[in-house]
Amino acid sequence: MSLSGVTNSALSGMQAQVTRLSATANNIANVDSSNYSRLSTQFSTTPDGGVRADLSQSQQPSADGEGVDIGQEMLELTEASLSFKANAAVFETGADLWQLLATIKRD
Repeated sequence: MSLSGVTNSALSGMQAQVTRLSATANNIANVDSSNYSRLSTQFSTTPDGGVRADLSQSQQPSADGEGVDIGQEMLELTEASLSFKANAAVFETGADLWQLLATIKRD
């Protein structure tokens, strides 16, 4: 995979985690709403090696009967946050390498 492929893959990973965080925040905001269907995020790979996040509404009842299990949502927040940070670190490393290559090319 090329350096631009690595940074593009990391960027799509960050975007996918933002989608996941948004869905989780929406779920938490509706924790006490009756008849609310929890949003869940499914990830898939794209042909260029990136990640795609798709949202769907769950049809399964949760532990509290209101459509949202707050414990599960807190776990989702933690996982999404850590995944975002990991992708950001990869992106930053790729950007640093691009900068290094530009410096070498000028010399």
